[in-house]
Amino acid sequence: MHKIISFILFLTLYSSADTPKLFLLKTYKNHNINGWVMSEKLDGIRAYWNGKELLTRGGKKIYAPKWFTKDYPPFEVDGELWSKRGDFENISSIVRDKTPSLEWKSIKHYIFEVPNRKGNLFERLDLVKPYENNHLKILKQVIIKHKKYLDEFHDSILKLGGEGVVVREPNSNYINKRTSTALKVKKFKDTECTIVGYTKGKGKYLGKVGAIKCQMNSGIEFKIGRGLSDDFRSNPPKIGAIVTFKYQNLTKYKKPRFPVFMRVRYP
Repeated sequence: MHKIISFILFLTLYSSADTPKLFLLKTYKNHNINGWVMSEKLDGIRAYWNGKELLTRGGKKIYAPKWFTKDYPPFEVDGELWSKRGDFENISSIVRDKTPSLEWKSIKHYIFEVPNRKGNLFERLDLVKPYENNHLKILKQVIIKHKKYLDEFHDSILKLGGEGVVVREPNSNYINKRTSTALKVKKFKDTECTIVGYTKGKGKYLGKVGAIKCQMNSGIEFKIGRGLSDDFRSNPPKIGAIVTFKYQNLTKYKKPRFPVFMRVRYP
């Protein structure tokens, strides 16, 4: 019971009545994507500009420096705060700080959508062009000529240490929910779970976290020990935090096989 209560408290603290309604990705499964567009799936913090302030996907305020948003458009834009591949923890630390630091100079906001505007994807993104600067960028969209073109692009991103690819149907209207016109392409499965506990570290991790105990929506509990950084092991998030992990498949007991921690979901 206490686990359920903790989870409810977590949702209460980190949810908002003003949570933006944004488009969300489904998963690519050999769809016919000829004529669609593709872009790198950036491993950063999703940031929505409502015309006045930056918010997370969950509606929590992002305390960006005034110079960062000074010349933002007066309309909504949606994108990813990102610096470079493999830098998620650093990005998260910079963006979560309520007192913005000079480290924001390493962050760029890559815009991939203009919510609630008419026209196709390119027409919507064209609205942002007059506002582009050193830190506000339109995420490049590449037309997919054929399936092999997608495979080659995806492999090149992975070799560079990227997370994956997003493919989108460019002629579709904006949809503020999970949609089959926007798909994530990955060679592994990923999902989220709730932290319900920790195990104690041994050897070089003595006095630190050894693994996190997680619970999926199905109620299945399991442990994740791979992918945890030294900083995470020394300063783990509170019980009830939501984390994203990747895995190969499920065991016969419905537990993720070879789970690897990816990130804490920033509300």
